[in-house]
Amino acid sequence: MARVLVQGASRGIGLQFCHHILKTKPESVVIATCRNPDTASELLELQSQYDRKLRIMRLDVTKEHDVKTVSELVGSQPGGLDLLINSAGMLHPSGKGETSLKDVTPEGLLATFQVNTVGPLMMARYFYPLLASGGAAFGKQAAEKKQKHNGVLVNMSAKVGSITLNGLGGWYSYRMSKAALNMATKNLSIELGRGQKKVICLSLHPGTVNTDLSRPYHKGVPKEQLFSSEHSVNCLMNIIENATLEDSGKLFNWSGEAIQY
Repeated sequence: MARVLVQGASRGIGLQFCHHILKTKPESVVIATCRNPDTASELLELQSQYDRKLRIMRLDVTKEHDVKTVSELVGSQPGGLDLLINSAGMLHPSGKGETSLKDVTPEGLLATFQVNTVGPLMMARYFYPLLASGGAAFGKQAAEKKQKHNGVLVNMSAKVGSITLNGLGGWYSYRMSKAALNMATKNLSIELGRGQKKVICLSLHPGTVNTDLSRPYHKGVPKEQLFSSEHSVNCLMNIIENATLEDSGKLFNWSGEAIQY
């Protein structure tokens, strides 16, 4: 039985990951975390459909105490963790990315980094022991015994976090936080790729998805390039299912194409 934890599961891509895994892997248990479970109506409705297969826990990724407490609760149950998806993200506290240097504030930068970068790294810190004890239900094992992995860690990143591909500027907080998240993923891939209990670490770009985060910018997106959460997650799960340790530390587009950092 696979165990999956989706951080930031109340809506959007995180919620769709829960849908997908529960539907396609009926033997799985999904642990869904979010800041306010009581108001997460769609997640609660999903729980009513899957009963004990979906467990909802309160976790604010900006609070280390929450992360530590939930890791201990999850760790008190046998079986480790096969997949951890860090899905919560913030464009900017205002809801819109900065278009000019004059719009940049310390408060906006710090709040965005706390959600997009620091939170996922703290999740990795406290949940790594569980991923190292997983049963490798996701990803593909290499032929060599030394290349086998136990779990998969996914950080939801963004193409705009690529320094190499940045040709437009703007969105200081979001771009910088995702670039830093990519560096964290790379660091994690090196450290968690050592020893016998290895973890595959991936940064994934979901495309432009029809969610609250990207909605203010849908007007300029061609219809064929605006994805539903269902389509995006189907593509991302294909990457997760087929990932090997050779892919660890990389940033992948929803299509499976590697993106330059």
